[in-house]
Amino acid sequence: MHGRADSRADATRQQVRLRGRSYVAYVFAPVVPIVEWLAEIDATLASSPGFFVGKPVVLDLSGVDLSQGAIAHLVTSLEQRNIRVLGIEGVAADRLTSSMPPMLTGGRPCVITRTDTQPKRETKPKSTSLLLDSPVRSGQSIIFPDGDVTVLGSVGSGAEIVAGGSIHIYGTLRGRAMAGVNGNSSARIYCQKIEAELLAIDGYYQTAEEIDASLRNRPAQAWLEGGVMKITPLN
Repeated sequence: MHGRADSRADATRQQVRLRGRSYVAYVFAPVVPIVEWLAEIDATLASSPGFFVGKPVVLDLSGVDLSQGAIAHLVTSLEQRNIRVLGIEGVAADRLTSSMPPMLTGGRPCVITRTDTQPKRETKPKSTSLLLDSPVRSGQSIIFPDGDVTVLGSVGSGAEIVAGGSIHIYGTLRGRAMAGVNGNSSARIYCQKIEAELLAIDGYYQTAEEIDASLRNRPAQAWLEGGVMKITPLN
């Protein structure tokens, strides 16, 4: 009886739910002398008060050599200007303390456009699908929260696809696929050959170790049923 009770408990165990989400952060790269650099920040804030309030900011210290105390003073100086530092990069870990923002790695550059008030123009509706006609290689991250993602090639190990809708992969899925990230529990994942590191739908996930070995190297589909991920061969 005790063994059966444990089995039932394992079957109903709730897994931690993972969700994929991406944010754009401003990167501040201070230069010496820091006092003059802060004066430039003040000039920017004078022309646009509150522009950085509530926006994530990363401090890139790769261009300066600051002591632990100087880093703490810089973070405090920015906070006094209502600029909250989300994380720090480009510095040795022993220069940071537990009271400072955490160290970040793996950030990728992007373009942030600042828009001014202009007459409204007629805009095209957002596309609800994304088609990729080339493989997604190791280290690449494709994030499309507005709908389905279709990959005509394969998804390499270490790559990831994050979609608000379903994910269709016409080649081998070796990386991570996260569908329904905006709460779409009806999303599905399809692939012609499953060797996935992780599958997730609406935050419910299975890792490579949890995927039935009999499904490996076969066409498969994944979906949610009662909060449980199901993975079956794709006929």
